[in-house]
Amino acid sequence: MPVVVLVVAAGAAWESPALRLLGESPGIVVLKRCVDVADLLAAATAGQADVAVLGLDAPGLDLAATDHLRKHGVRPVAIVPAGVDDAGRLRASRIGIPWLVAEDRLDALPEAVTAVPEDPDGTRARPDGPAVPLPDPGDAVPSEGRVLAVWGPAGAPGRTTLATAIASELGRRRLRTVLVDADPWGGSVAQALGILDEVSGLLSAARLATAGQLAERFASVQRGLDAHLSVVTGLPRPDRWVEVRAGAVEHLLEVARDHGQVVVDTGFSLEDDPASEFGSRPGRNQMTLGALAVADEVLVVGNADPVGLSRLARGLVELRELTDATPHVVVNRMRASLGWSQKDIAGMVSGFTRSAALHFLPEDRATADRALVAGRTLAEVGDSPLARAVAGVVDAVLGVPAGAGAVRPRTAGRALRR
Repeated sequence: MPVVVLVVAAGAAWESPALRLLGESPGIVVLKRCVDVADLLAAATAGQADVAVLGLDAPGLDLAATDHLRKHGVRPVAIVPAGVDDAGRLRASRIGIPWLVAEDRLDALPEAVTAVPEDPDGTRARPDGPAVPLPDPGDAVPSEGRVLAVWGPAGAPGRTTLATAIASELGRRRLRTVLVDADPWGGSVAQALGILDEVSGLLSAARLATAGQLAERFASVQRGLDAHLSVVTGLPRPDRWVEVRAGAVEHLLEVARDHGQVVVDTGFSLEDDPASEFGSRPGRNQMTLGALAVADEVLVVGNADPVGLSRLARGLVELRELTDATPHVVVNRMRASLGWSQKDIAGMVSGFTRSAALHFLPEDRATADRALVAGRTLAEVGDSPLARAVAGVVDAVLGVPAGAGAVRPRTAGRALRR
């Protein structure tokens, strides 16, 4: 059976010699010269092609595009400039392209197109000679930073309040910290901290991730609050979630982890969007699911009232079906007037999931309102019962001796099941 190939070059200099080489090679049939990546994805959907030959710098080429190709049985082979550097190899690895062919060694292209994608033992096959090998992910130097994902069910349980409070406490301890607003339904970190940002840090990061430039231009997507804490602001309007391609949030958090501790405020919904299966558009909740997938620790927050605890219980069950992580559970706005003790709530939580630790944040409306109205963090407002309770949560997450109301945690580690 011949290998059927799609080509998208957008007029690049390598297009003509590549087409000539492919046309002269036995066992290879060029089905179509596509105009751009969108045209390529549409052609791949027909299920008639085996391989896509494209430029690594093609606009719109990202993890979502390569996932779409693989879903329809099309293996991507990228043409890269001569002498491609480590940044180019790393980008190719991140978007799932294991085959690179240098422009000045196009004679290797037919071999790369016809090569078997995997060896019988399951290892990735690579062409000999001029094809550029990708770096082994095991060679990466582990970073000391961790990603802490703050999630909670619908009903405003305090996700943003907890995320900003934890980030500010980490900054107060002189730890380099990046706070990321990845809520696809209504991010409010910028408003809570009084940041007037005309350009969304998240959308800027998504565009740079698509272009493969996020690592070197990461500083441009942050807003510094002090010497230790910076913020990647969220969506300016909820309807702009479609501009964040699949894989962009994961890439952003991995880059941020290289710079220190990362706290990410997520959305409430864990539902997958069925529409994402029929095109290259990601599901709306992919931002939340992606953040949980990258997270080293997951903190689940819920309100202490009957409605909040009911939603928390359902949310813990839903989260347990998606992840092997052992989350930290944070019960917010705990108060004596509710009529039950911490022991009562601990019994309820243990019936739905195994938690790394259970924490209680007191009802401290005066402190929360003072911080919100002033656009400041809890650490900037000063000492308070709420700030002390958040410090206990941070102690447990960091693994230092825990204070009252917190149990020493076990590391969650790469939470979401793929």
